[in-house]
Amino acid sequence: MPRRTPRTALDRLRTPRRTPKFLKAASICVLIAGLLSPTAAATAEAAASTSEATASNDYCGGRCSDILPPGENGNATLAQILLNQAFGTQPNHAEDQLGPYANLATGYSSLTDAKINSFFNDASFGVPSDQVASTEKPAGRGDVTIVRDKKTGVPHITGTTRYGTEFGAGYAAAEDRLWLMDVFRHVGRGQLTSFAGGAAANQGLEQEFWRNAPYTEADLQAQIDNAVAAAGDRGKQALADVNAYLAGVNAYIDASDSGRYFPGEYVLTGHKDSITNAGTIEHFKVTDLVALASVIGALFGSGGGGEVNNAISLLAAQSKYGVEEGTRVWESFRERNDPEAVLTVHNGESFPYATKPASPQGEALPEAGSVTQEPLVYDRTGSAATSSAARASKTAATTALTSARRGMSNALVVSGKYTASGHPIAVFGPQTGYFAPQLLMLQEIQGPGISARGASFAGLSMYVELGRGQDYSWSATTSGQDIIDTYAVELCQDDYHYLYHGTCTAMDKVEQKNSWSPTTADSTPAGSYTMRVWRTKYGPVEYRATVGGKKVAYTTLRSSYLHEADSIIGFQMLNDPDYVKGPKDFQSAVQHINYTFNWFYADSQHTAYYNSGDNPVRASGVDAEFPVWAQAAYEWRNWDPATNTADYTAPSQHPNSIDQDYYISWNNKQAKDYTAAPWGEGSVHRGNLLEDRVRKLVAAGGVTRSSLVKAMADAALADLRAEDVLPRLLKVVGSSPVTDPTAAAAVGKLQAWVSAGARRTETSAGSKTYADADAIRILDAWWPLLVKAEFQPGLGSDLYTAFGNNLPIDESPSAAHGPTGSHAGSSFQYGWWSYVDKDIRAVLGEPVQGPLAQKYCGGGSLSACRDVLISTLKQAAGMTASQVYPGDDQCSAGDQWCADSIVQRTLGGIKHGRISWQNRPTFQQVVEYTSHR
Repeated sequence: MPRRTPRTALDRLRTPRRTPKFLKAASICVLIAGLLSPTAAATAEAAASTSEATASNDYCGGRCSDILPPGENGNATLAQILLNQAFGTQPNHAEDQLGPYANLATGYSSLTDAKINSFFNDASFGVPSDQVASTEKPAGRGDVTIVRDKKTGVPHITGTTRYGTEFGAGYAAAEDRLWLMDVFRHVGRGQLTSFAGGAAANQGLEQEFWRNAPYTEADLQAQIDNAVAAAGDRGKQALADVNAYLAGVNAYIDASDSGRYFPGEYVLTGHKDSITNAGTIEHFKVTDLVALASVIGALFGSGGGGEVNNAISLLAAQSKYGVEEGTRVWESFRERNDPEAVLTVHNGESFPYATKPASPQGEALPEAGSVTQEPLVYDRTGSAATSSAARASKTAATTALTSARRGMSNALVVSGKYTASGHPIAVFGPQTGYFAPQLLMLQEIQGPGISARGASFAGLSMYVELGRGQDYSWSATTSGQDIIDTYAVELCQDDYHYLYHGTCTAMDKVEQKNSWSPTTADSTPAGSYTMRVWRTKYGPVEYRATVGGKKVAYTTLRSSYLHEADSIIGFQMLNDPDYVKGPKDFQSAVQHINYTFNWFYADSQHTAYYNSGDNPVRASGVDAEFPVWAQAAYEWRNWDPATNTADYTAPSQHPNSIDQDYYISWNNKQAKDYTAAPWGEGSVHRGNLLEDRVRKLVAAGGVTRSSLVKAMADAALADLRAEDVLPRLLKVVGSSPVTDPTAAAAVGKLQAWVSAGARRTETSAGSKTYADADAIRILDAWWPLLVKAEFQPGLGSDLYTAFGNNLPIDESPSAAHGPTGSHAGSSFQYGWWSYVDKDIRAVLGEPVQGPLAQKYCGGGSLSACRDVLISTLKQAAGMTASQVYPGDDQCSAGDQWCADSIVQRTLGGIKHGRISWQNRPTFQQVVEYTSHR
């Protein structure tokens, strides 16, 4: 029987309160009795007698660690799901990494190097013989072995042939994430509702991703063919690896089906019968992996877009202030190249990209009020026509079309010159949200031409995507530079024809029709709809408008469109010990990845950084911020619409560096003059939380693994607003004595919180109550009030709203976070903190580099600004916890800790409890190599 979660300090890991309606007591007992034996059969191959010593090709000296909550095991049989829902029991290794991960929030202050693996896994290669939990020869093959360790159940795949190695990787992936892989291949194809049910969340998820990647089966196959053809021998090897990987996946499907230990979600969603075993689990094919890759690329590695929203806010600014002054105001809020922005490459080197042209050419700004969003969903029936379905569609569209709010992940890397050992140290990883099961999975792969351990997205784990090799580690953060442009195609004949190089050309109509019926897992009533996208040579249609009296469709074209499969070559190189032997080889490898990422590297001697992505070379005079006419003069240089290829900026023009004193990244600006698509890269950014701490460590010298982890963990609990903006707000408030008792009491609480470190942290481990709870509540209530009172009077409601569409006002832990949703951990990336900081400093008379075009708080008057702040502070102080934290499907109104808490969002049948908020990577490595090949 699956183990029960221990009732320790992590009692908050228990199953949430609600139990789905289908889990009635009688059915639980009957089904468990009939399904326990397949569960036992599935684990009968455990063999502790296998001996596998720590690998001789490991140069980390026991100083490599990693963590990936909730746990490696993301599959569960029907019996295990029912036990979890009824009694809170967990399958083995389903959440054994969640406790250590959560405990760092209250345990980091006393961290030493010796204690690191109390909060992380030992990421050494191999499994000591006394730690072997099971050994498996998948499908009886003699050329590959899968060993799992006792502590975490991570698969260690060792092959004697390349085919066998990749077969084992596919088999292990299916063992650990089959249901999740199936879910996301259907998301990528826009078929989730037909597969998993018509819940409003499922409708929104498939709409969000299919809108930007509406591929046909022929498109998916063409991606494979083109990627292989373009990469020579490595392309051929990649295809062979993929086919071997798929053979392993499908072998597990067949074995689990005949053995009846397949994921129980297939029964609950009506694909399999629990009694007769009737039904089918479809085999995976190559195009499924491209569909998967399109989802991951869109979620984490596809920077740009938002040109239409930029145009709308520019027009609002010009309407308010006139063209010249309105443009100046707009540019000051855009902060394209803010001189106060925190940088990853901070040595002063310039990497100009997407900079403002002196004389913009080809701009196609819409007429005011003419923009309408292109519909995606048609012919709604049944539950697809409900208000909740409409809300889901609206949210999905906003998320899909928003300018590059896809960042997450952080990195702290210190050169050996400043460490105690003389070897570089890195603490880095991606923030991919929190899911059950997790989107990523851990593995070690050892075979001909492959030697790596780390994390990969489920279903794409033929290679380790983030992790370590024999004597080096690498990781990534989302970069967000602009590889998406918006074109205005002039319509002709009707709304579905457009001018291409002077010829009236028909748009391509691509449709996906979905329907669903209630199942045990999803009781949503029957419904259906059709998703319809109109495609042009310049990409899918996203908006319609008029420009200069002409009807146009606005399309979005990204350089990775039809090329999600290309990046496989870069990941193949990263896993190849014969390819990566130092920092330049690493940079060469990641140059083959067309996703927009910041890549970091550390070995025993060197550190390195490189910004990846296919950055298109734009026509002279084109401003990447705004839509341009779909005419030959304004197309990407040497763009071929048949293949969506063009000239791209040279690798040397991408921000890159080797052996800088230190690197930090938290989705901040990469380098001087390198314009990224997201708004908000100004004087205050969450990257400053890392920059300030790491710079201080480096200045003192003697950096250790534990001290760098402490810096990360401390930043993970910091409230950016409180640390970097609140002191100056209080300075304005305190510029005269505060006589109002309500305001004075609030100021006292806020000042005490700042003095204590401005962290959102529990009073003690497991207390579920914040220290400085009142101060936190007051700031959470005050921030939106003060921002509106500070800026709306000067900007006017229209421009204030337009700027808010470009950049949200706030992103506190209790707010929603775009594609990763609420309770997602990642916080303080997007907000008006830089605007408030610059404006308040200007009102105080302090120097400001790159100031806003005008002073806004109190019209620039210190006393009037003080009045605004005190008035809104009193209002905030009077708001109750229930008003500030209104509650949701996870939390009761007024529960501050719960409102912030992290939830492992269920993508299957197993649930986990909440953990205390941390703003840190989901998968994380701590590395310090002691030697090199």
